[in-house]
Amino acid sequence: MTDTPNNPSVELTTHGVGPWVGDLPLEPWYDRELLERGDTRNVIDRYRYWSMEAIISDLDERRHPFHVAIENWQHDMNIGSIVRSANAFGADTVHIIGRKRWNKRGAMVTDRYQHVLHHEDVAAFTAWAAGEELPVIAIDNVPGSVLLETYALPKRCVLLFGQEGPGLSAEAIAASEAIVEISQFGSTRSINASAAAAVAMHAWVMQHVSFA
Repeated sequence: MTDTPNNPSVELTTHGVGPWVGDLPLEPWYDRELLERGDTRNVIDRYRYWSMEAIISDLDERRHPFHVAIENWQHDMNIGSIVRSANAFGADTVHIIGRKRWNKRGAMVTDRYQHVLHHEDVAAFTAWAAGEELPVIAIDNVPGSVLLETYALPKRCVLLFGQEGPGLSAEAIAASEAIVEISQFGSTRSINASAAAAVAMHAWVMQHVSFA
């Protein structure tokens, strides 16, 4: 079964696998305990029976050069889902700005495999981004924003999201190189923060990943 970064395999073991059948593999990335008792983790088939350390190491060779940042002033419940999507789309790192604690339930343990950094405030985050020479692209439907569907996202960048309800702070918007919004065609004022993050990450993938 072909399994490359640009040709994802169909997942056949959604509910996990039992103990390894046959001679045990000798490759160092396999976890002896998982081979013996089975693997029911939330991982793709490629990583069945792999140790967590081996998965992280392999992901580090494949991660995309975009980052995701989220303001977290009110303990936003969407952060777990955003971390899960960041892992799925191969984001380099997720940055939590503000409160350090966040509800990890929505991450479905993908935070174990995803690099997550904390920044005390917007100033600390923007100082970090400047040091890494990463432009900050705010995602919010505020005056002056441009449509995501018409905007060329930089290959190396940080996609910055606000919390559910109030959106991005004025300080975060002022620190961003550009502000983009997702096209909407219904009556609702905004879409869920985690859904918006997934849409924006997928837009980056569509612009920068070749599927040829």
